[in-house]
Amino acid sequence: MNSVERFFIALANLFPIWVLTGAGLALWKPETATWFQPNWIPYFLGLIMLSMGLTLNLENFSRVLRMPKSILLGVGLQYTIMPGLGYALALAFNLPIDFVIGLVLVACCPGGTASNVVCFIAKTHVALSVSLTTCSTLLAVLLTPFLTTWWVESISLELTGLKVDVDTLGLLLKTLKVVILPVLIGIFLNHFFHRAVKRVEAYTPFIAVLSIVFIVDFILAAKKSAILEIGTSLIYAVILLHLAGFILGYVLSRLLHFSEGDAQTVSIEVGMQNSGLATELARSNFPAYGLATVPGAISALTHCILGSIAAGLCRWRNKDKTEPR
Repeated sequence: MNSVERFFIALANLFPIWVLTGAGLALWKPETATWFQPNWIPYFLGLIMLSMGLTLNLENFSRVLRMPKSILLGVGLQYTIMPGLGYALALAFNLPIDFVIGLVLVACCPGGTASNVVCFIAKTHVALSVSLTTCSTLLAVLLTPFLTTWWVESISLELTGLKVDVDTLGLLLKTLKVVILPVLIGIFLNHFFHRAVKRVEAYTPFIAVLSIVFIVDFILAAKKSAILEIGTSLIYAVILLHLAGFILGYVLSRLLHFSEGDAQTVSIEVGMQNSGLATELARSNFPAYGLATVPGAISALTHCILGSIAAGLCRWRNKDKTEPR
């Protein structure tokens, strides 16, 4: 690996700094982010998922067969505990229906690609992290639309007495288009053009980081007034959602006698959601609820901060290890 490649990997590892700096600028000077166009979001999200696909090969999928217990727990928590927490927090904070939709979408989305970077920095089980992200992402094409439909309709009835109609098929097709298709293209390219992919793989993580920063910053800048006016309860709800994901992922793993490294990995995977996907699904499938994109933007900011803290704590506990797995 040459010095330029090491430099770009170092830039990618600083993703919390880019997210925090960009968010601060977006809220202070919205014009630094409003150049971004909302119709660009699916393309940048596709770029993120393509970057993930370029890192995958058949070996990643064979790993699943070698650690089924860890995979089942991580993915199971992703699609049971997190949606349940989203439902409970939406009710507890009595959120407006726009925020309810966005929060539920965040809770029902798969793990985010940033979790793989955090696990690398934390010196936890990177192979398990990649496998968990891959499995939850592939399952998202079915589980995210159906879980979102179920929870949004349930909460809307509970809070307002009126059911919000959710286009489940539209969610499914959108998830397939912006998640599964780019990942499969990336896997195809890595398999058949591996040598060419190896030349660019050091640069794609930073491109993915910049893509999520652009999406988050645009949403924060465009919805600044709403966030400042009525966003306090939403911020608390999002923080608690991710914090509970980190804690429950770790505690339940240890109760099931997972190793320390595997428990840390599951914790990070469960606590970090694909907020970019939640934002795009809210934008494209709930146009009548304009603020539904806000929870996804706040979620991206929140899990980056909490993920950075988790990485620091895990790295400190794993300081005797010389290399991440």
